[in-house]
Amino acid sequence: MKDFKQFVNALSNDWTLFLDRDGVINKRLPNEYVKTIHDFEFIEGVTESLQILTNFFNRIIVVTNQQGIGKKLMTVEMLEDIHNQMITMIVQAGGNIDKIYFCPSLDSEPANCRKPGNSMAFQAKYDFPEIEFSKSVMIGDSHSDIEFGSRLGMTTIFIGNHDVPSHSDFVFDSLYELAINIVKESDYIRKKGEVC
Repeated sequence: MKDFKQFVNALSNDWTLFLDRDGVINKRLPNEYVKTIHDFEFIEGVTESLQILTNFFNRIIVVTNQQGIGKKLMTVEMLEDIHNQMITMIVQAGGNIDKIYFCPSLDSEPANCRKPGNSMAFQAKYDFPEIEFSKSVMIGDSHSDIEFGSRLGMTTIFIGNHDVPSHSDFVFDSLYELAINIVKESDYIRKKGEVC
């Protein structure tokens, strides 16, 4: 594993944060998909965490597999309703999400856009050419999230305490625990636009 304090103090205003959604931002539903606004529930401390993390990263991007669309259990419009409300609540709490990329493909489809494939990362790079994967962090709660980041040379952070991928750079129980530890280990709080 890398040295966490050294990692935190290497962060500057040109770094990008990639986040998985289910299990990191919102609670997973057992054996079910989050299909409507009413199914969506933030994990405790997430909006506060994103307010903190917005101070440390130039961009925050969500990358999420959503094969519920491919299974015809929900529509793109239903997903967009969830994401619009999610972003509104995050912004109201002082945080920011620059863009959300989702993959509706089924896991069984060949050459699909799902993580751990890197299609969504390359879409983000196309939309935001300043993104450097070597100055990016991927946070997720599954092996595919960590592999997604590792393949591109990102720093990877696993959220959870079960079945932890051996190749993740850091492990925290929650996004909130991560955010609090970043503040604790940082020599100073960076704000967007501040010269570092």
